[in-house]
This record gives sequence, C-alpha cells and structure tokens, in this order.
Amino acid sequence: MLGIMRKYKQSILIKIVFVVIVFSFIGTIFLVWGKGDGQGGPTGFAAKVDGTTITLDQYQSSYYRTRGVYEQIYGRSLSPEMEKQMGIKKLTLDGLVDNVLIRKEAKRMGIKVGKDEVAAEIAKVPAFQRNGAFDFNQYQQTLKGSRMTPKDFEEAQGEELLVQKARKKITDQAAVSEQEILQAFKKKNDKVELQFASFSPAEVKGSIRLTDQELTSYLQDHQAEFQTPEQVSIAYTLVTPAQFASSVTVSPEEAQGYYQKNIDRYQGKGGILPFETVKELATADALKQKAAKQAYEKAAEAVNKFRGPADLDAAAASIGGKVEKTPLFTAKAPAAAIAGESELVSRAFTLKQGELGGPVETARGIYLLKVAEKKPAAVPPLAQIRGQVEQKVLEVKAAELAKKKAEEMLPQLAKGGAQLKETGSFGYSEAGSVPGIGTSPELMEEAFTLTPASPVAKKPVKIGDRWYAVKLKARVEAPTTELARNSEGIKQALLPKKQQEALDSWLKELRSKAKIEINPAILSD
Repeated sequence: MLGIMRKYKQSILIKIVFVVIVFSFIGTIFLVWGKGDGQGGPTGFAAKVDGTTITLDQYQSSYYRTRGVYEQIYGRSLSPEMEKQMGIKKLTLDGLVDNVLIRKEAKRMGIKVGKDEVAAEIAKVPAFQRNGAFDFNQYQQTLKGSRMTPKDFEEAQGEELLVQKARKKITDQAAVSEQEILQAFKKKNDKVELQFASFSPAEVKGSIRLTDQELTSYLQDHQAEFQTPEQVSIAYTLVTPAQFASSVTVSPEEAQGYYQKNIDRYQGKGGILPFETVKELATADALKQKAAKQAYEKAAEAVNKFRGPADLDAAAASIGGKVEKTPLFTAKAPAAAIAGESELVSRAFTLKQGELGGPVETARGIYLLKVAEKKPAAVPPLAQIRGQVEQKVLEVKAAELAKKKAEEMLPQLAKGGAQLKETGSFGYSEAGSVPGIGTSPELMEEAFTLTPASPVAKKPVKIGDRWYAVKLKARVEAPTTELARNSEGIKQALLPKKQQEALDSWLKELRSKAKIEINPAILSD
C-alpha cells in the first residue's frame, strides 16, 4: 500500500487519500491524548477553539506522529526544508482544530455513538487480540503499559467514532452529476486544437527605453542585488615547523611514546609493525610534531608580546618570519597568495582594522596577521554600476511587457485576423504536455474547458519565460456511445474529490463561525 502511494503521490486522488489518512490520524491522537481542560496559560496552549484548549503536549504528540506518517508514506526521513515546505506544523494544528469543531457539530447534529459500536471498534485493534480474537486481559495490559485507563480509552474511541460519523455524513452527501460525468468523459476522449500567440522577454526587450528615474528607483528598492561584499587586505607572516626542526631533539623514550600513542599509523600487511622496525620513522614523526608544537608556542608568544602595539614586523622578527602583504580581497575570492587558506581568510574578516591576530595553524604552517585595510559592504553609486542596473531593469520590464502583450492579444484573438501558430490536434494528459507550446497542466485543463461559444482563454499562461495567449481552433468530440458503459467508473474516479470538496466547504463554514485563538509561537519558525 505504502509503495503504491509513494509511486503515485503526485496524483490528485492520492493527495486526497494523504489528507484523509493524516487528518484521521491527527484526530485519533488528539482524542486519545485528551480534549483540553481549558486551563492552559499563554505559553501552555497550542490553540483555543470555542473555549476548548488544545494543549502544547497534545500538539507536540500529534506533530511527531503526523511527521511519522508522512515519513512512512514517502519512505524517508523529512529534512527541515521538506517539513517546512509541506507545512507539517500547520497541517497538524489544522487537524486538531477541525476535530474540535467536528465533535461539537456532530453533537449538535444529533449524531450518537453506542457502547456496542465502541466495543466493536476496540475489538478490531490488533494490539488487543490474541490468536486473532479480542482478549480482555491483553486489552487491559496494553492500556496499562500505555498508562491509560479503559474508561479514558473507551471515551476517546467514542469521540473518534463520533468524528468519523460526522465526516461520513457530510461526504455521503457529495454527488457527481451527470453533467460532470459527461464533461470528464469528453475531457478524456475529445481532441482539441489550439491557436496561439506567444511573447518572450527577449523579443520585446529592444522596444524598452529606460529613464534615469527608473534606474535610480530600482537601485534604491534592490540595493542587496548590487551591494559589493566586504573587503580586507592583510599583512601576515608565516612560520613553519621546519624552521624549528634543528633546535629540537627527540629521545628514544619520546619516540617510543609517540609510537604507542599513534600506533595505528604503523601498520604493515600483517598488522601493527613493531617499534624496532619503524623506529626511524616514528622518531622523525615525533620530531615533526615537537617542532610544530614549538613553532606554535613561539608564534603565540610573539602575538601576546606585540598585540598591544599591534606590531607585526616586531612579532615576525622575533620568530624569524618575513612580512607579506595582500591586496584587498573578499571572503569568496581570497588573494592569490593565501588561496585555500580558509581558516586564515575567515580570521581576517573577524579582526578590526589595525588589529593583530593569530596564531592560525594550517597545513602550510602558522600565520600571524594584521588587518591593513577594511572596506565595508556598500552599494556603489548608479554611475559606477549603470550597466548592471540597466540589465536587471531590462529583464524585469521585458518580462512585464511580454505578459502585457499576451494579455492585449486575448481580445484580438476573439476578433480573429491575428497571425497565430497552431498546436495540431491532441488529447488530454495529466502531465500537461501541449504540442508546440510545452508542459503546462494549467493550460491543459483550460484547453478542455474552451468551447466554440467561448473559445479564448481567460488569461495568458506562462511557460518557461514565455507568455502564451491561446484560442480554441477546433474540438473533435468523441462519440458518447461508450459513455453509459464507463459512467460508473468515471463517477467513482470523481467522487473522492467531490467528497473532499464537500468536507472542506463544511469545515470552512464551521471555522468561520468559531472563535479560534492560535498560539503564534507554534507556527513562528
């Protein structure tokens, strides 16, 4: 089941099934975890619905379980970006609010749930069964393990059945009309041919003339697009462990200690090599480490000594280094001499102008640095970046003009006489691939609503960067001889959407009459 849903999760029917599954799940969780006692404070509630409080605990429990349902449906964990895009938090809260409203309305509608119905529903739960049959002891032990009494659980199940009955009463009222069946049949079997005119920004760009006022206004409203990044130039000195290698020595004990601490480095085909075999290598490695440590300590000592006066020259001289300088550079485009030294570049942008910093240890060695110049991010004057601004404004204006020309073309299509291209005859497809135009489910849907009496689309459609104004040239209607045989199948295919629309409309009306207070912190992130 889940595999099928994952495969077809973009279809309209499966999306409706998603909503039904998730909303039913939210309802069950809410009912099981309590109905709210109305005592939550400003930070202790998720929502209040006509005096009924949905607590934060109830919301959190439902939220985590709702997310779990979606992860099962999609077959993977949801990243924060996916979760935000799918609106999991809002979906959870909406479901909880809706179920409060449904319970209240169900009682007003006179819907009741009998004890026998509750018992029958509970008996279906696999967790309460043994050898395929309901087991009372199993039922009690399972609830006890969940820290829930039979009374609370049975009451919750009764409330859930109440919600289910109310939802079913509304969806049972949904009906697919004969006209809707005919329209669906015709959409699936008819063929249409469109005429169209299209306009792209590139084609209309040449007719646009920009004024200084337009350029200035755009620059003021879009400063972030033209802001130059922060720049720095630094003076630095680099010392390497090799400079201190001649002044350090390693005893046999130190070499063996290094070997033991880093034994995984000394492996051969048969496993760990004995110290005597790698004695020279271990000694050399220990020497490098000791020299690196001394180089770092000397660099740190120099920085501490000369940090006050920020005297890089004196600090460099004290450790035998030479001072180099870079031109101005940005964080994304470092000076050539320090390319690849990400830690050094990062440190440069944290220092103030004239401040001495370091030591910064990298694969090359140990750096001491001083910010020689710092230029903050800024928006250059229009005269300096006129070409860039003109290009941006032209893109915006051209896109607007292309759309405007497509809008102006629509009434001309109705009159006839315009030079138009044609799609050729094609049938309906959910993918929305329109010959000669491109892929647009929106255009595909509208194409099959056009008639000889009303042949022109109500508005242009954008595909890629091009705007299209379309008109029905011809529609070849399929014979309806097969309609009667396919009528019931079409009806069943259309019914879930009709039912969901009826449910959505009902819930929208309930919400409009209710007093609903949402804790803004719930959806703030």
